[in-house]
Amino acid sequence: MTNFLNTLDSLIWGVPLIVAILATGIYLSHGLSFLQTKKLGKALKLTFNNKIEGEGEISPFAALCTALSATIGTGNMVGVATAICQGGPGSLFWMVLAAFFGMATKYSEGFLAIRYRKIDENGIVTGGPFAYIEYGLGKKFKPLAVAFAVFGIGVALLGIGTFTQVNGVTNATAMFFDPNGVNTVSVLGFIRPISVVITGVILTIIVALVVIGGLKRISSVAEKIVPFMAICYVVIGVLFLLFNLTAIPSAFVEIIQSAFGMRAVSGGILGTMVIAMQKGIARGIFSNEAGLGSAPIAAASAMTKSPVRQGLISMTGTFFDTIIICTITGLTIVITGAWNMGIEGVAVTSYAFQTGLPFPTQMTSFIIMICLAVFAFTTILGWNFYGERCLGYLSKNNKTALWIYRIIFIVAIGIGPYFTLSQVWTIADIVNGLMAIPNIIALLLLSKVVFKETKHYFAEEKSEPEDRVEAEAEAQAINEIKK
Repeated sequence: MTNFLNTLDSLIWGVPLIVAILATGIYLSHGLSFLQTKKLGKALKLTFNNKIEGEGEISPFAALCTALSATIGTGNMVGVATAICQGGPGSLFWMVLAAFFGMATKYSEGFLAIRYRKIDENGIVTGGPFAYIEYGLGKKFKPLAVAFAVFGIGVALLGIGTFTQVNGVTNATAMFFDPNGVNTVSVLGFIRPISVVITGVILTIIVALVVIGGLKRISSVAEKIVPFMAICYVVIGVLFLLFNLTAIPSAFVEIIQSAFGMRAVSGGILGTMVIAMQKGIARGIFSNEAGLGSAPIAAASAMTKSPVRQGLISMTGTFFDTIIICTITGLTIVITGAWNMGIEGVAVTSYAFQTGLPFPTQMTSFIIMICLAVFAFTTILGWNFYGERCLGYLSKNNKTALWIYRIIFIVAIGIGPYFTLSQVWTIADIVNGLMAIPNIIALLLLSKVVFKETKHYFAEEKSEPEDRVEAEAEAQAINEIKK
C-alpha cells in the first residue's frame, strides 16, 4: 500500500502540476498588476472592518476565519517540518515564493466565489469552484464541477480534514505525556499509547458536538479561536527569533543555497532543487490551500455584494498562513538544525522551539501541543464544512445525504490516530493534487473576467472619494436589511 501511494503521489505531484500551480499564480499576479503588493494594506483594512453589505450566511470576517480555520493547522507546524526534512531548508523558499503568487490565486478564487454564487429561497449559498465552473463556464463544464466536488469530499474525509489533523494532535499529546510509549493499549489490532487513544476519543466527541451544529456554529467557534491562537503562536515565534537574532542571516543563506541545490551532496544540483520545489510547494498548498479551491467555498457564504472586496479579504489568508506563520516555523527548524536530527512530524517543530527558547522543556512542549491541538481542531471544523458544501452541490442539499456525510466524517476522526504518519501525508498530497486540477483550469478560463472587473472596480474607486464609496455602500446595506 505504501509503495502504491508513493507512486501515485509522485505522478500527481510531479513537475507538471508544480509548474501549473506556480504558472497560474504568476499569470494571475501579472494580470492583476501584482495587487498582492499594491493592495495588501487595503485588504488588511477590509479584513478587520468586517462590514456587512449584502446577502449571505456569515460576515466577511467570519468567512475568512472559517477559511483560516481550515488552513492554519498541522500544515503550519507538521507540514513545514515534513517539507524541510524531506526536501531540505530550501523547501521553505519555494513554499514562500509559491505563497506570494498564491495570494493572487486566492484573490481570484474569492472574487469568483461571490461573482458566481447562487442563494436559494432558504438562504443557503451554493458557491465555490463547483459553482463558478458550472455557472461561469457553462453547463458543458459541469463534469469538471462534479469532479471538483468529488475530490473536495475526498480531501475532507481522507486528507486535510481528518487523518492528518488527528494524527498530528495525537502524536503531540503522546510526545508530551508519554514520550517513550511505555503505556500502550491494543485497539482493533493497533498498538497505540493510551494518551493517543484518549486524545482521539475526546477530539472525536468535541468535533461531533460542533459539526452537528452546521456552518453558523463552526464560523462562531472559528471567529473566536483562530485569531487568538494565531496571535499566540506568532508571539512565541517572534520571541524565538529575538532570542536567536544572530543566527537568522546564516539561516537565510542556508535556505537560499539549499533552494537552488548549492548544498547538494548526491543526486546533483537539479535533482536536489526539484525535490525542494516539490516538497515546498506541495506542503505550501497543503497549508494555505491557494489554488486548491477550498477557501472560495467559505468566501461564497460572506454577506457581501462586492467580489473584489471579498477577493481582497480572501487574499490575506495566504499572507497570514504561509508568509507569516509558516516562515516563522521554518526559520525555527533551520536555525536549530531540527530538520537533520532523524526525527519527524511535530517532534521536529517541538525540538526546535525547545532548543531555541530559554524556557523549561516541558513548558515549551506543552505550548506547542496546545497550539497544534487548537489549530488542528479548527481545521477539522473548516474542512467538514467544505466537504459538506461539496456534497450539498452534488446532492442538491439532500438532508439525508448530509447527515450520512457528517457521521462518516466523525468516524474518520475516530480512526485517524491509527494510520502511520507517512501514509497520512501521502494520501493528503494525492487528494489535494486531484482537487487542484479542475480549479486551476477554471481559474485560467475565467481569468479575463477577474482582470476586467477588478480593473473596473479600482478605476471607479479612484475616481470617487473613498469615504463617499463607503457611505453609499453602508446606506445600501442598511436599506437591504430594512427590506
